[in-house]
Amino acid sequence: MAFSGIAMSPGFVAVTMFLGLLVGLFLGHPLAFVLGGLATIFGWISSRYHNNFPGLFMNKINGLISNYTYVAVVFFILMANFMSESGMAEGLFKTIQYLFGPVRGGIAIAVILVSTLLAACTGTTGASCVTMGILALPVMKENNYSMKLSCGSIAGSSALGILIPPSIMLLVLSELSGCTVGQLFAGAILPGLTLALMYCVYTLYQCWKYPWKGPALPLEVRKEVTTKQLIKMLLINLLPPLMLIFAVLGVIFGGLATPTEASATGSFCALGLYIAYGKFSWRGLWNILYDTAKTVSMVFIVMMGASLFTAVFMGLGGGKFIEGLILGIGLGKWGTFAVMMLICFFLGMFLDWTAILMITMPIYIPICKAIGFDLLWFTVAMAVMLQDSFCTPPFGYNLFYLKAIAPEGVTTEDIYMGTVPFWAIMELGLVACCACPWLITWLPKVLVKQAAN
Repeated sequence: MAFSGIAMSPGFVAVTMFLGLLVGLFLGHPLAFVLGGLATIFGWISSRYHNNFPGLFMNKINGLISNYTYVAVVFFILMANFMSESGMAEGLFKTIQYLFGPVRGGIAIAVILVSTLLAACTGTTGASCVTMGILALPVMKENNYSMKLSCGSIAGSSALGILIPPSIMLLVLSELSGCTVGQLFAGAILPGLTLALMYCVYTLYQCWKYPWKGPALPLEVRKEVTTKQLIKMLLINLLPPLMLIFAVLGVIFGGLATPTEASATGSFCALGLYIAYGKFSWRGLWNILYDTAKTVSMVFIVMMGASLFTAVFMGLGGGKFIEGLILGIGLGKWGTFAVMMLICFFLGMFLDWTAILMITMPIYIPICKAIGFDLLWFTVAMAVMLQDSFCTPPFGYNLFYLKAIAPEGVTTEDIYMGTVPFWAIMELGLVACCACPWLITWLPKVLVKQAAN
């Protein structure tokens, strides 16, 4: 008798698929293959998908790779690589370092401000974290900064890259939530800037209370650059990235181009900066294109695996089971929201943000509608929450980036413990968005309305 599949209860599916996910990750297997493998196993043994799961998989993958919006992911990653190799961050960091030199913690403030600007130019975290780690950690160590504060400021502020637009996370969220890219980009601006401000305030407070954590730049070093030279450095290093930001976000909010077209414009402008800063070489261009291809491939392979996992999980009733479980707790609107965010926080310790979104958003959106949350607000709040997935152990990406490029003397404990206050501030930022929802909803009403007119 031919095998025709097994009928499985939704509760069994939910528990076993997530247990299988954790086991696969702890055994060291790549996330994309764990997700895709579990989808294949459960799709084959289930009575519902046994005969047609290959067709389901092909349709899901074809729908993913033929999505026009995701072309922008490729261009934003290319733009990030051009900006990373242009040397702009180095000049900007040196400029702001001198600008805030007389202030305790000035170098850490420079890190936060440059990372915020890089976030608005790249849409990713990895390039920003590695660049700032290479540039800032040796300087901070030389100036006797606390290594915990140094590592935390770099890892925490670099995570802004997936929140402040243009962000590839927001592009993915647009497809999953149904909100437009323009709405999400506008909605994420104020939360991102609020977090950057909170990082600065925390750093200044720590260095005021404990001067040894971030001493001011020595006077003899500050005198190396005159006021006239500092102004010139600001013009050279600050104006071009601001123009790039306008070239991308300005045309989107102005209604002149779609996000995909704007991403192509941004990549072209970033190439121009790469040439203008004197860093262009054919070998360098080849390396940028190769690195872009590798990163894009990684992102899309994870998205494919997560998409297949979600299709089987939801199709077998796992999503409805989790939805009923969360709503059945009976904690009310905000209690339910807290549970959803805690789930994201836990998943962020082990999973890539791409997989978290692909798995949770199909479950969360019906819950969000059932309890009356504004979908735009909730979607941006998810992006705020998922920043900490880059900083929370054991698998936070920024922790590994920093460890890989940290100079001698910087320990794993410095990196792990240094990031704790910063991902705690991320949660405070989420609380601020709950207490003041206009932080998310106000700009989309203004900018999207203007674009429509």
